[in-house]
Amino acid sequence: MTAALLAPPGPDVKPGPTRSRVDLRTAVGQSLAIARRNLIQIKHDPSQLLDATLMPMVFTLVFVYVFGGAIGKGQADYRQYLIPGIMVQTVSFAAQVTGTALNLDFSKGIMDRFRSMPIARSAVLSGRILADVCRLTLGQAVILAFAFLIGFRVRTDVAGVLAAVGLLVLYGVALSSIAAYIGLVIRSPQAVQSVGFLWMIPLQFGSSMFAPPSTMPGWLQAFVEVNPTTLVVDSCRGLLVGGPVAGNVAGSLIWIGGVMLVFVPLAVRQYGRRTL
Repeated sequence: MTAALLAPPGPDVKPGPTRSRVDLRTAVGQSLAIARRNLIQIKHDPSQLLDATLMPMVFTLVFVYVFGGAIGKGQADYRQYLIPGIMVQTVSFAAQVTGTALNLDFSKGIMDRFRSMPIARSAVLSGRILADVCRLTLGQAVILAFAFLIGFRVRTDVAGVLAAVGLLVLYGVALSSIAAYIGLVIRSPQAVQSVGFLWMIPLQFGSSMFAPPSTMPGWLQAFVEVNPTTLVVDSCRGLLVGGPVAGNVAGSLIWIGGVMLVFVPLAVRQYGRRTL
């Protein structure tokens, strides 16, 4: 050991990400371990759940009791129309945290520690997204319970509810992959939050989430029709309160698959390239 310490210095070697190949089973185990680490962080700081639990309830109260009489045919009818949209908005709120949390881990040097270990690159990202899936699933349970309290009623069956929640989880994973890429490209955590808020606005308000598209100008309706959020909202509306389902679900799944096909590899690649 002494000889090694006294040996003349060799050529400078720049630190970089450890490139090790691990099998699928090991990578899954590593992802679960990192997801557990992220969930323990939430346990020690429950305020991280506010965006997925409290914020959707506030939006529900504001839209139902302030705008409900003006937008819908009455608060009761608008409540049935709004709640599926609020459930999708809950997923959007939860997905934004993925990018911010990854960026903060880089800022604090935690990612350098991960990359010095012989673990799969994808394990850090998938562990982060797995933890956020738990957050958004909890958020769905909370907003559904709150919706029942204020008078929302499911008009279909248990299978419809489970299918709606499953679709929302998939959409949340797709949005989280976009948020992860943004969080890895942008350097500042504050900028990640600002950009995360900006790209969510057209997806949420340019959709059928809060108001029927027929009440919007023609140019906006063209965007609303191709907006994936509209497809997911209308799918959940059909699964929870009745209405067309098959076409909207098929369109939603195509969008979800396309987004993940593009942004998951981009996020993994950016994770390997980022140095600070």
